[in-house]
Amino acid sequence: MDEQKWGTKCPRPLRRRSLPRSPAASGPAPSGAEPPEAGSALRPGVMDCRSRCLSIFDYKTEKFVIAKNKKVGLLYRLLQLGVLGYLLGWVFLVKKGYQAVDTTIQSSVITKVKGVAFTNTSELKEHLWDVADYVIPSQGENVFFVVTHMIVTPHQRQTTCAESPHVPGARCSQDSDCSKGEAADTGNGVMTGKCLLGGGNGSGTCEIFAWCPVEKPTKPTKPLLGKAEDFTVYIKNSICFPKFNFSKTNVLHSENPNFLKFCRFSSKTPYCPVFRLGTIVSYTGNDFRKMAMEGGVIGIEIEWNCDLDQAPSACRPHYSFRRLDKFTEPSATAGYNFRFAKYYHDVDGVEFRTLMKVYGIRFDVLVSGKAGKFNIIPLMVNVGTALALMGAGAFFCDFVLLYLIKKSHFYRDKKYEQIRMSSQKFLSRHLAALVSRNS
Repeated sequence: MDEQKWGTKCPRPLRRRSLPRSPAASGPAPSGAEPPEAGSALRPGVMDCRSRCLSIFDYKTEKFVIAKNKKVGLLYRLLQLGVLGYLLGWVFLVKKGYQAVDTTIQSSVITKVKGVAFTNTSELKEHLWDVADYVIPSQGENVFFVVTHMIVTPHQRQTTCAESPHVPGARCSQDSDCSKGEAADTGNGVMTGKCLLGGGNGSGTCEIFAWCPVEKPTKPTKPLLGKAEDFTVYIKNSICFPKFNFSKTNVLHSENPNFLKFCRFSSKTPYCPVFRLGTIVSYTGNDFRKMAMEGGVIGIEIEWNCDLDQAPSACRPHYSFRRLDKFTEPSATAGYNFRFAKYYHDVDGVEFRTLMKVYGIRFDVLVSGKAGKFNIIPLMVNVGTALALMGAGAFFCDFVLLYLIKKSHFYRDKKYEQIRMSSQKFLSRHLAALVSRNS
């Protein structure tokens, strides 16, 4: 009899063949017995296809093997504790991984400086300084500059005079050393082609057409506005997190109208945004008097880290202060200064000006922050990640158990069960079942 592969295709009609009967069964059929109907015999192909189709409703579970190995078991528990500690300690407590986060902070900053100072110098005589004189720009943005010292060159007019000897390329010994119509890279004007000798040593400087007299390269010995350290600045910061529609300001809502006039910022009054300039400089680790001589740049950082699962009053600003123009000691690039002039006309209509080289401290207000609120999606993502890490721990322990320890072959034989069945035994078993049913 030809070999058949039962159930390889579904459905495939099977051709019935007459099978030899045993001698006991070769006699006539019993009286009253009805012959089997055509197609009523068991069709293994159809039954196998049916069982496969119904197998989709079966539930298959894994077979677990308990390995009595204390070292591997201890390793597995340590890995589980590590993953659990990472999930609860770092992800949930520190990083608040159960929250949705909004980092697109919208911010506005308004600044106002207050304070007056009085000076008496040979260039400016007696002069009273108020906010309009020493704050640049005056509109109070998130970047403002406070003048602490200046070098004044009054009554400059456009005429000819000697170039400063401190300008590279300005020294000369004869007219040919001064190229007419050219200007030195860091000069104050255009050369006229003449060399102005002086000092009796046969050297001098080139004559230039410029605003004369030129600025004197004097080094300040003390700050002109040393009282500026007692000036105060009011910083109002309003923020909004659009994702959660949450707004807040760094000013305490008080019924006392004089609260902002007398309060000063400190660790005890974090909602008083009035800062003393000398205190801000001291927070950066610098001396105000020394910094006022050369100028500098200070960053005022306002950071908002708001947990919106708590009360709104728990969302508070955190201030930090840092000097931004000086990183090493000493530094040739440290300091901050610039020049500007005030222009006038005399009775004859001739223009003249007063040149001012100002030193001061520039303040940059930098705002950053984020807000978080409970959300089920990041919670499930982080829990799923932790479960995946636990599965990786089980995989690592299986690798150790099956390949790295001495009795790995024993555990391997217990974990994996190998089943071999020849096709002849499989066929003979089904043929025997078919014969028994047809007999």
